[in-house]
Amino acid sequence: MSQPDVLVIGAGPAGSVAAALLAKRGYQVLVLEKQHFPRFSIGESLLAYTAQLLQEAGLFDAVVAGGFQYKNGASFVWGEQYSEFNFADKFTAGCPFTFQVVRSEFDHLLAKEAERLGATVRYGVAITEIDVSGTTPVVTAKVETGEVEIHRPRFVLDASGFGRTLARLLDLEKPSSFPMRAARFCHVKDRIPAGEFDRQKIRVGINPKHRDVWSWLIPFPNGTSSLGVVATLDQHRAYQGTDEEKYWAQIADEPKLRELVKDAQITRPVGEILGYAANVKTLCGPGFALLGNAAEFLDPVFSSGVTIALHSAKLAAEVLDRQFRGETVSWQQEFAEPLMFGVETFRTFVLGWYDGSLQDVIFYPDKTPAIHRMICSVLAGYAWDAANPYTGVPSARRLRTLAGMCRDGTAKRASAGLS
Repeated sequence: MSQPDVLVIGAGPAGSVAAALLAKRGYQVLVLEKQHFPRFSIGESLLAYTAQLLQEAGLFDAVVAGGFQYKNGASFVWGEQYSEFNFADKFTAGCPFTFQVVRSEFDHLLAKEAERLGATVRYGVAITEIDVSGTTPVVTAKVETGEVEIHRPRFVLDASGFGRTLARLLDLEKPSSFPMRAARFCHVKDRIPAGEFDRQKIRVGINPKHRDVWSWLIPFPNGTSSLGVVATLDQHRAYQGTDEEKYWAQIADEPKLRELVKDAQITRPVGEILGYAANVKTLCGPGFALLGNAAEFLDPVFSSGVTIALHSAKLAAEVLDRQFRGETVSWQQEFAEPLMFGVETFRTFVLGWYDGSLQDVIFYPDKTPAIHRMICSVLAGYAWDAANPYTGVPSARRLRTLAGMCRDGTAKRASAGLS
């Protein structure tokens, strides 16, 4: 039986950053990961705020040394329309760049850095039970060789991502309010000629007939890219043939993208994720808290997943440190509610993307520079900046107002949308 200060479930970005932050503070941290690293994961395009969070966790230098693709913004393409956002030109002070990463390499690097900083990371260990009815949690784990272990940590952080370990074991899952969508994706040797595409930006393309169908193109430094398409379940299932045939047929439905990657070659099997949106009844409880995708996953369109994961790790580490030092803390008021401020911001932008209102703002040709910088800040991941009018719950009303002004051509007076 082990009795660490903190047991972290999962060694992905949220788990590794939480472990690093707590180990740096001198706590005994045990990370249990079901899989073996490196392992494939989707979600390769990071946001600028992520780089700032990595700096705060002491992991940034290692990421820089990892040689990942530099990223300075995002570009959006819809037919002949093009719009781009540069992270240096944003409302919120902070990091003006980030990276596009092969997640198998990135996640493994973060886990090794957490170990370097003092955390213990073990692979091939699955959590099978948890009891939070006592004064401290009791966690049952099973090693892949068959041994059963009992752990009695002072606190548990669930960073299990889509595994959603505690949500399942503690019956915390609830349906997401988002419609069911599906993603089909792959890594390709893109063979895009130099100058045809800004490799320092993620390219988000929109289907010319269906505005709720979109593609991502995320370049890596070795001439490969992550390339995928998101659609409704019905649209996703309408394609016929082998996995590769369906994949390329879906890519071909966006002519600009089809031309851009006409010489591309698949380098790993085509994958798909169906109905990925998820939610929970609570983000915290007696002796535990849920981080990142283990709590809620919205949608991949703005690459918010890793950013939410790392911000949740930062908040949890800060509250837990204070709790361990004897202070009275409120996990609801100091962790859950602050975290949801940014999640609600991203929710507004995701909903606005799919109903077309945010797309109207993005492609509006006569942008007001100040508001463009505010929108850019959210797209750069700074969704927790309360000074930005387009963050938090009020962002939904303000974005609708701004979109209406863009539609009727009055967005030069868009400052009225901030009232």
